[in-house]
Amino acid sequence: MFGSAPWLGSQDYDNPLYGPVNVMEFAAVAKKKLDPLAWDYLDGGSEDEAALRDNRNAFSRLILRPRMLVDVHKIDLSVELFGQKLDYPILLDPAGGKNCFFRDGENTVAKAAANAKALQITNGGIDELIESGKAPVFWQVTTGGQLRNAQTIRSFVKRLEAQGCKAICFTVDIMHVSQRERDIRNGFDRSWCESGLPPRDAQGKMPKAKNPWRVGIYPSRPSPTPTWEALSELCAATKLPVLVKGIMTAEDADRCVKHGASGVVVSNHGARQMDHVGATIEALPEVVKEVGGRIPVLVDGGFRRGTDILKGLALGAKAVCVARPYLYGLAAFGQPGVERVIELLRTELALNMGLAGVPNLAAIDRSLVRWRGETR
Repeated sequence: MFGSAPWLGSQDYDNPLYGPVNVMEFAAVAKKKLDPLAWDYLDGGSEDEAALRDNRNAFSRLILRPRMLVDVHKIDLSVELFGQKLDYPILLDPAGGKNCFFRDGENTVAKAAANAKALQITNGGIDELIESGKAPVFWQVTTGGQLRNAQTIRSFVKRLEAQGCKAICFTVDIMHVSQRERDIRNGFDRSWCESGLPPRDAQGKMPKAKNPWRVGIYPSRPSPTPTWEALSELCAATKLPVLVKGIMTAEDADRCVKHGASGVVVSNHGARQMDHVGATIEALPEVVKEVGGRIPVLVDGGFRRGTDILKGLALGAKAVCVARPYLYGLAAFGQPGVERVIELLRTELALNMGLAGVPNLAAIDRSLVRWRGETR
């Protein structure tokens, strides 16, 4: 049991939603509620999970340098991103398998995002909400048939434009599905990402998977994977902003700009794709430097605290994207859990901006942080 918190004001202390006081306490609740297979799918990374550990550990090497005697009686988190005025620089990343954590997970998250006035990058399946215009939504595209040729690209973007989608997020780090060893050991069936986990039998066993994650399968695909030309064609086919998600190097960031991208997301896919690529917060500075302000740079990967978000902004990110935090909230309490996690992160960011002497995002710059051992 989590104890009640007297600083929660008018909130209902007896409501278990208000027991967890940070993202990781929501994770603990989620772990207790989820089937172990679902938890491993949510929490795990690929192979050695080195990048998964790096995503979190790197934040401890980045030190904040607070400024004193600055007027911070009002804190402004607002930011404009691709023509959208947002109340705060925290976006909801796309995440597969939501139905493993909560029934109709994509729509549940979308409704929470709309209520919280958060920008969501969706995998699809929330057409009615997009068309309602209740919240800004970006649409993720990966390596599927939408990018097969110029004709399919044009048809795809025409539909998104008609629906009222605000941008397209092209995720480029999933040309092959990685070796996720927790899921291999568990016999996790990838179709459960859409349908949700089936019930266990009387002996507590899962049904045999029809399409399990497998080990040692040589990589192959039936058709060529997208190249930089596909990005150029996608950008040329639409007036919508196109973000490229999965960038970890200066060289690729420069190519994104040259091929017409409107923004990049520094991301290692939550450490669920290629392992041993380091932390995204470590890759962020070289990408920001190379882009040189030509397009916005966003970042995701391991963000669990308002201080983490503040560090990402200080290193040049325009906004920060999160996935596991809101999935913890989803698994723990459904839509209210998602909304509460967003509220906690937003509040932590605002509080730490006040403590750091930065009343708005424009006041945040590289001088606000230093790497441990770095001399100035």
